[in-house]
Amino acid sequence: MLKIVVLVSGGGTNLQAIIDGVEDGTISNTEIAGVISNNKNAYALKRAGENGIAHSCVSLKGWESREKFNQKLLETVESFCPDLIVLAGFLAVIPPAMIDKYRNRIINIHPSLIPSFCGKGYYGLKVHEAVLERGVKITGATVHFVDEGTDTGPIILQKAVQTKQGDTPEMLQQRVMAEAEWKLLPRAIDLIARGKVTTVDGKVLISEDE
Repeated sequence: MLKIVVLVSGGGTNLQAIIDGVEDGTISNTEIAGVISNNKNAYALKRAGENGIAHSCVSLKGWESREKFNQKLLETVESFCPDLIVLAGFLAVIPPAMIDKYRNRIINIHPSLIPSFCGKGYYGLKVHEAVLERGVKITGATVHFVDEGTDTGPIILQKAVQTKQGDTPEMLQQRVMAEAEWKLLPRAIDLIARGKVTTVDGKVLISEDE
């Protein structure tokens, strides 16, 4: 059984997709051990509570330094003894010590086709604003392992989504979530839970079932 802890800052729609996937068997052999948010008002915490999932808030505001926050966040993650950490819209910077300890055991969902529209400053609605401003025809979402860079870790899965004339950033964000994010993240977790994902020379290899 793969034990996962989900880190999230906002509404938790990707968290809900994971909860639904575990319940309906789309995500096999997986248990959500806990949910952690850096935002005490995150609706994701309510989603966790309503589904009987242990949850905790570790806010930067509660600590006098980034180092103490980092230590508390790491301690909270460790308390759930996870096999895999899932960043599902988590807007705080992951401490280097956590990345080092959980190498190739932290995954993130990003709302673009990496390496386009990613890196520092590209998060949330800002990604979709940039996509529409540039006028690209195809965007999408990416699930990748987390390393010391920003959106630079090995890519696990990607899915394309077409932009449409008349799109607003909010419309595009919703379509990317519905058509890509909510499908990719559960699939990536399931593949990892079934031992289908390996990393070789900084690239992900997926062994699909015959």
